[in-house]
Formats: sequence, structure tokens, C-alpha cells
Amino acid sequence: MNRTERVEQILETFNKDNFKTQLIDWFKKEQRILPWRENQDPYRVWVSEIMLQQTRVDTVIPYFNHFLSKFPTPEALAEAEEQEVLKAWEGLGYYSRARNLQNAVREVVEQYGGKVPDNPEELGKLKGVGPYTKGAILSIAYDTPEPAVDGNVMRVLSRILHIEDDIAKQSTRKLFEDLVRELISEEDPSSFNQGLMELGAMICTPKTPSCMLCPVQSECRAFDEGVETELPIKSSKKKQKKSPYLLLLVKNETGDLLIEQRPSEGLLASLWQFPMVPMKDLDMEAAKHWFYGEYGLKVEFDEGVDQIKHVFSHLIWEMEVIPAKVVEGTLDYERGTFVHPDEVVDYPFPVSHQKAFKHINL
Repeated sequence: MNRTERVEQILETFNKDNFKTQLIDWFKKEQRILPWRENQDPYRVWVSEIMLQQTRVDTVIPYFNHFLSKFPTPEALAEAEEQEVLKAWEGLGYYSRARNLQNAVREVVEQYGGKVPDNPEELGKLKGVGPYTKGAILSIAYDTPEPAVDGNVMRVLSRILHIEDDIAKQSTRKLFEDLVRELISEEDPSSFNQGLMELGAMICTPKTPSCMLCPVQSECRAFDEGVETELPIKSSKKKQKKSPYLLLLVKNETGDLLIEQRPSEGLLASLWQFPMVPMKDLDMEAAKHWFYGEYGLKVEFDEGVDQIKHVFSHLIWEMEVIPAKVVEGTLDYERGTFVHPDEVVDYPFPVSHQKAFKHINL
């Protein structure tokens, strides 16, 4: 059975009109007051959707307000220094989102005169604009009936339509996109898509859905069959790899602190951090030799002052925070520099290293 036939089979006995009406009516009455819902400005919608990827709404609100006050227009963001943008994003994590957003906005300013494209093909070609973000911008800002399918939406629809396909698979996402194309309101696609998102955030939550408060309970097949907590089906992720490090707070003879910029590609690209010594195959004495080889500085370690554990989606950093002082040598590390401890906060640091800020004046 191909995907088109599957969609027809799933929706054959489903009351699409009831579902649409109930969802949109509920959303219009119960939606949360959120700053990006004040108007349909596509730039604001775009920024909010990028920030909301992998981040909770409550966390995003102050970041969104601050970001829009600094970069109120596509032109303002396009002209900003990357470090300024990363500083405004500091603490939100997944920093490639900020870099991709700025690069894409520069393209919008250069190629489209600052107007976010309302054409699906043009919009989808922009850096960091995947199918979900594209659908969200087109439906919310431009009232275009495009699907915006993320994990939230797949969870909601897997329950409502009782679908047992593994939502970790790309083929399942495609199935849900096709289903949304059939279900979406042509008259009010913005409220329909936002209603699905809101339902997933407020009612149809991952662990304990509030079925008795659900506006579309009468149409929900999983609720009818008592299997709502067993859906969606999702295959488990790979186990996260643990990586032990020393996080060194290295001061020179004048009391300045060594910081370094991460490479422009890869994890936490272009952010600043304290030196990290990978300890998988080293002991403390070998760590000093490693540091001298990398930085051209001989250092003495003090006692450890903290243990920081930071969990990424694919790995875990386990860092022992060690104050250290330079006893010999000249810094020979292209991306490193010494700064006064009070100036450290002027640089964009990832949250994992911000946790060490409280120790820099020891």
C-alpha cells in the first residue's frame, strides 16, 4: 500500500469537519498569550519557531523579547556581528540555530528586499528552514494551508488517529505531513496548525495526557480504545557517550584569565570557553604536559573546586573545574587570549562553561 492509499484508509471513517471545528474553536478561546502571537509578522514568527525548537516556551519568552528588541527587523539581524547574535542567544543552546537564522536572514535581505518569502520553494531553500519551520511560517504568517509537523504534532495525531508507526523514522513524518494536508483548514490554517501545537503543549502531553479536558476527545481513537498513554511509538536513541575533562581556570602573573574561541564549525561553534583537557587517557601529571604541548604554557594546578556535568543530545561532558596558574612560557594558541576576569561576561559562553563563572575570582 502506498502512502496516498494509507492516508485514505486512515481517514476513511474519521470526521474531519468535527475535528477541525473543535480544534480551532478551542484554540481561539484557550490559546496562551505569547509575544510572537501579537501579530502575523513573518520575521517574528520565524524567530519564535527557531527559538522554540528543542526549548520550552517559558524559557523562550524572555529571550524572544530581548532578541527582538536588539534585532527588530531582518535588516537589523543581517547587519549585526555574529558574536553579538550569539551573545543574545547565550543560554538557549543549540547555537547553530542562531547562526543559520542570521545567515538565512541575510539572504532574505539581499535577495528578497527583507521580505520573508511566502513561496514554499524559496522559503524552504533558506538555511535552517526545514519542512516544519517552513510550514509554520507559511501557515501562521501567510495563512497558507501547509503542514507544520514536529514531534508534538506527531504525538497528538498518532493518538487521535491511532497510528502505531515509529515517529523516529523519516517515512512516518512524511505520512503525518500528508495527513495534515488532508485535515488542515483551508479557511484558517494558522489557527489549525497552532491549535495542534497548543494541544500538544497543554493537553496531549507526553506522559499523562489530560484527556478529560481535551476539546477533540470525541474524535480521538486512542482515547476511545484506552491506549492513549501507549502512543506514540518511538524507537530509542543511541546511548550518550560520556567524555571526562578538566575545565581549567588558568591565570597569568597579572591575574588575567585564559579563554578561547571554539572552532567556527561543529559543536558550540564560535562560542568562547575555558580550556578543556580531555582526560580519557590522561592522569593529572600527563594533563599538564598535554596543556603545555597545546598552549605553550607550563601550569600548576590547584585543588578542584567543582564538578560540572552537561548533557547534550548525543554526549555528556563531565568536567572537573580546576584553578591553575601559569609558571612559565608564552601563550601559543591561535584562538586563545587572556582577559581580565570582569570581562569574561562580555563574551558569548555556553551554559556548561557559565557554570564555572562563580569560581573565576578564586
